[in-house]
Amino acid sequence: MRRKTFQLLLVAVLATSAFAQRGGLSRSDVSAERLRAHVAYLASDELGGRRTGTPGAATAAQYIALEFQRYGLGGGVKWPAGTKERLNAYLQKFPYVSGVELGKANAMTFTPRTREATAAQEAHAAAMSLDMRVGEDWTPLAWSANARVESAPVTYVGYGITAAELQHDDYAGVDVRNRIALAFADTPDGDNPHGSFARFADLRFKAAAARDHGARALVLIAREENFKDEKIARLRVDESVATGDAGIPVVVISRQAARRALEAAATPKMTFEELEKAVSPAPHAAGRSAAQSAPPPQRQDTRKPAAAARRSFSAPLQNIAFAINTEIVRREAPAANVVGILEGADAKLKDEVVVIGAHYDHLGRGGQGSLAGREGEIHHGADDNASGVAGLLELARTFAKERKSIRRTLVFIAFGGEEEGLLGSSYYVRNPSLPLARTVAMINLDMIGRMKENRLIVGGVGTAQEWKTWIAEANSRLQLDVAASGAASSKEEGERERYPVVVGANGGTIATVTPGGRFALTMTEDGFGPSDHASFYAKQTPVLFFWTGTHEDYHKPSDTADRINYEGQLRIVSFVRDIVSSLDASDARPTYTLAKSDAAAGRSTGFRVYLGTIPNYAESGDGLKLDAVREDSPAAKAGLSAGDVIVRLAGRDVRNVYDYTYALGEMRAGVEYEVEVVRGGERLKLKLTPVARK
Repeated sequence: MRRKTFQLLLVAVLATSAFAQRGGLSRSDVSAERLRAHVAYLASDELGGRRTGTPGAATAAQYIALEFQRYGLGGGVKWPAGTKERLNAYLQKFPYVSGVELGKANAMTFTPRTREATAAQEAHAAAMSLDMRVGEDWTPLAWSANARVESAPVTYVGYGITAAELQHDDYAGVDVRNRIALAFADTPDGDNPHGSFARFADLRFKAAAARDHGARALVLIAREENFKDEKIARLRVDESVATGDAGIPVVVISRQAARRALEAAATPKMTFEELEKAVSPAPHAAGRSAAQSAPPPQRQDTRKPAAAARRSFSAPLQNIAFAINTEIVRREAPAANVVGILEGADAKLKDEVVVIGAHYDHLGRGGQGSLAGREGEIHHGADDNASGVAGLLELARTFAKERKSIRRTLVFIAFGGEEEGLLGSSYYVRNPSLPLARTVAMINLDMIGRMKENRLIVGGVGTAQEWKTWIAEANSRLQLDVAASGAASSKEEGERERYPVVVGANGGTIATVTPGGRFALTMTEDGFGPSDHASFYAKQTPVLFFWTGTHEDYHKPSDTADRINYEGQLRIVSFVRDIVSSLDASDARPTYTLAKSDAAAGRSTGFRVYLGTIPNYAESGDGLKLDAVREDSPAAKAGLSAGDVIVRLAGRDVRNVYDYTYALGEMRAGVEYEVEVVRGGERLKLKLTPVARK
């Protein structure tokens, strides 16, 4: 046994020597135990899920900054000399709305009204007015506009949905201009997340439809009988708050308040129950009661096409008027990127910058973005993205040990606000620590902790001509992975069984020899995607994106440190290190290439048409800014370009990404539409013809 072990060890040593001569790095440089320790702390209960703007996220940022300081990295933020708070030199702060609260001016009143009323009748109506209690009978939504609407008539509009692609229009046949739109907060699919109307569960699209049809405000009827259980009535921060307000007041009222208002209006032919029954769900609706699912007898007609069955009952409510005053106060909280700089050693090439990044924020205790069944539990975010941050820290530590041989400047960034819409990375590319023109590449690590069957996904390979060559070289090298410890979890054993191993006297693994390909790679061309590398690619920077895919614990409290495949994570970090080393060894910077689009087929959007625009999700309020426009796309042919701010599309005003998406859903392939943009202070009108998605 000892003789066989010695022979394997000799092979391992020779392999190490040969590998070192080829410029590769053994896994002894990257520590599995350090990876494990970083993930365990960042994903601990102590940090509470690291939601941006929370104390847990601030603690995580301090932890990362301290590690950068320990490695001898310079801070990426200019800070006055002699300041005691030296860690602040690593913290690039950016604006973030952390919370919303009710102002003092919120008020909502219902008043019965008639078209021709005597003075006595008006006095009687005033006596019957209902002053609704904010927080108990009604509340404005977090992204409602702050505005006052004097007593205005009301039109009931079913679910308040306009969706041409579904042949559904709750505004058909009614005029809501200068009126208040009243709608149920639900959809024809109930709470089915896979239904055709699922995107309208995001109430911003209902608000966009109401505003587009000229409504002065949108009043939504709660889903829950107990208003305190109504989720949409809770003031919370999510991506919709960051994109600006809805442009009109949007409020939710309790079912009891809606019932009282309708009954007080003396409209026996339109009671609350009749309104609810008049909603005609789509034939595939699931999860609703029989009373809700069945259309009223007077509207049944088996000869009507399916499209007609999808149209809800809508009608003016002649005897109802609401007065609404909304005031939402938005609170800002500290949010930051953590930036550490390792200056290159080459007199010339140190002016070129390679950014290596990973986001450290997660979902806190649930809410927006969570896939958990309930709120309140800590979403630990071990894979998403403590795993990427741990890899970032190990890359920073190991490269810092060899600072004299690193030719280019390496900038290590732990981004905040990724889960809120790439806020941190979007801020950085607008306010870089070193000029963005000097940034030759960006490497992004996001969810690298759950590798299975040796599979690794690499995105962005089409953004530079050299990527595929460097990736192939790194993946084909003879790799000797020297174990940091003989201990291994059960999840690591499956990985080890695939390769020859060197076994120590105590039975622990000393090294794993990987012949041939290190990983079964899945590579995609596109530089855009749902992570921080997209912000850099939008600025024409070559990018690479490493991840191991989603899993059953994604965005759930169960994404915990004990489920990480540390063996696989370690091998990925070593692989990334080798690619960065190849880049650094090249005298020429990577050649930026406009990558092929992986998004034109529309696998995730569900829209019928394709424009080729890349919206900026971090900047909004007075239009939708474009980060980029895809080459040879309908948008490019129309003359749109990066930096344009779309303010009107297909006859609809655009204030933010929700308005833009609403307009996109109404467009048809092959039809010419007008698009208005602001470019350099000038308002331009262009003609755009979308194409059908494949």
